[in-house]
Amino acid sequence: MKCITIIYLLCYFATPGCAQDPSGKVKEQHVGGSCEGCEAIFESPVPLDRLPWTDTLPDFVEAGPKMVISGVVYKADGKTPAPDVVLYIYHTDQAGNYVNRNNETGWGRRHGYIRGWMKTNEKGQYRFYTLKPASYPNTTAVKHIHPIIKEPGINEYWIDEFVFDDDPFLTAALRKENQQRGGGGVIKLKKVNGILAGERNIYLGKNIPGYPKEN
Repeated sequence: MKCITIIYLLCYFATPGCAQDPSGKVKEQHVGGSCEGCEAIFESPVPLDRLPWTDTLPDFVEAGPKMVISGVVYKADGKTPAPDVVLYIYHTDQAGNYVNRNNETGWGRRHGYIRGWMKTNEKGQYRFYTLKPASYPNTTAVKHIHPIIKEPGINEYWIDEFVFDDDPFLTAALRKENQQRGGGGVIKLKKVNGILAGERNIYLGKNIPGYPKEN
């Protein structure tokens, strides 16, 4: 009995994956390092377990370059589609600002009204419709979309931003600085039925600090 107790205590204090909180639920593994604003993923107007795999952001009905981005989220092995992964995104408007238009609360006051949530389907697919964002005003900042990931059993974490291959501000130096978190975020766009279309596959855990290794 004493031996079993010691083993339990070692598991509780030394192994995050088997520790429990007072409610009896297993604690999530914490990965990815610091992530300011990542908790915005929980501000979805639709419960996370009921999110569809596709979303249309509020700006899509406005004037600007319409765009659709799609892809597959894969598990850490790089080949198995990952269902039930929540993706939260937000970006600037056509003037390069994060605009609070609808009395947003929480992180919406900083991220603005142009944001969306989706959850991968059984094939690991996701898709969203929006306008191509603008650079920050009077800067050479690349156009980008911020993404945050939440997968079952692991805390929310950020991956590389969606950026665009044709952006004149996306220099060779900046491309080399890409951390490849979740895989590369550079998107090549092409016109399909009058809409800019691009693809990005996401690889869970890729270059994410503290991510559990495959056995």
